[in-house]
Amino acid sequence: MERERRRVVIIGGGVAGSLLAKSIQFNSDLTLIDEKEYFEIPWARWRAMVDPSFGERSVINHRDYLTNGRIVASSAIDITETEVLTAEGRLIPYDYLVIATGHTDSVPKTRTEMLNQYQTECEKINSARSILIVGGGPTGVELAGEIAVDFPDKLLTLVHNGPRLMEFIGIKAASKALNWLTSKKVEVKLGESVILNDDNDDDDEDNANGVKLFQTSRGESVKADCHFLCTGRPVASSWLRRTLLKSNLDKRGRLMVDENLRVKNRNNVFAIGDITDIPVMAAKNLKLIMDGEKESKLEKYEPRTPKAVMVSLGRKEAVAQFSFTTVSGSVPGMVKSKDLFVGRTRKKLGLQANATLID
Repeated sequence: MERERRRVVIIGGGVAGSLLAKSIQFNSDLTLIDEKEYFEIPWARWRAMVDPSFGERSVINHRDYLTNGRIVASSAIDITETEVLTAEGRLIPYDYLVIATGHTDSVPKTRTEMLNQYQTECEKINSARSILIVGGGPTGVELAGEIAVDFPDKLLTLVHNGPRLMEFIGIKAASKALNWLTSKKVEVKLGESVILNDDNDDDDEDNANGVKLFQTSRGESVKADCHFLCTGRPVASSWLRRTLLKSNLDKRGRLMVDENLRVKNRNNVFAIGDITDIPVMAAKNLKLIMDGEKESKLEKYEPRTPKAVMVSLGRKEAVAQFSFTTVSGSVPGMVKSKDLFVGRTRKKLGLQANATLID
């Protein structure tokens, strides 16, 4: 007789949660809980904002890759030793729980609504003469690159509160990105922040057809028809502070895990983030545990420095930082910027690289 499959509940349908769900759907009695009905490849969002058709491949209904599990389109609000409570009051039992909620992000619930949002953002960019981007991390730099290439006539300003762009990479890579942006006539203001208030709301009826005035921390004024906030987002863990896992959160709101990715002192609760190799390791360990294997066989996570960090600069160029050198231009652009790894990610989900999905 076939052994009864263990009940696994995954909370969060981002990169880590979706890839894990796809990997273990035939090894478990699986339930995926996600506020939205689809998986969005997050680093492809900026391309879809200037080219909405790109979103047809980067926004994927959960049901298209998860064919052997339940999908609950809701948020989790509480956890007990054996069940997860959703916002609709539904109790979902589990033997093993995986928390993969990532960072907070306000997005539509359905795929169609998300694609429509891309279209709206594109129309906003197209109709604007001047655009402000707040934040010079990878998100702000990549969005600026997409707009600068597809809409070269726009007056584009990027304001960043740090002393240089993208502090997470080396100075040389950041300088190459800065030089590329300025070559595209993007005005970059470093060491400044933007004071945002209700008067700067792009959706405000009084501002919809007029230029808005933004103030920086240095007292400078920046005029723009619309703006995009590209600063860091908090970890989506505030709800966990009201659950039995509240003592497992660190000061930044992150769940503390052991070397096997299990929440400390919780043998059947895992927590994973959106690091590329995390879902693969979590899937291996879950399968081993469900098969009754010894603890010693579990794979251990060892943080590693990425072999390469790439930031796209429009459709054809990028900056790439390796351990031995840093390069920019069309060569790294051929690796990342042309497709933004969308085809590769779709293949990991068992989907055709170039096919589009229909609701």
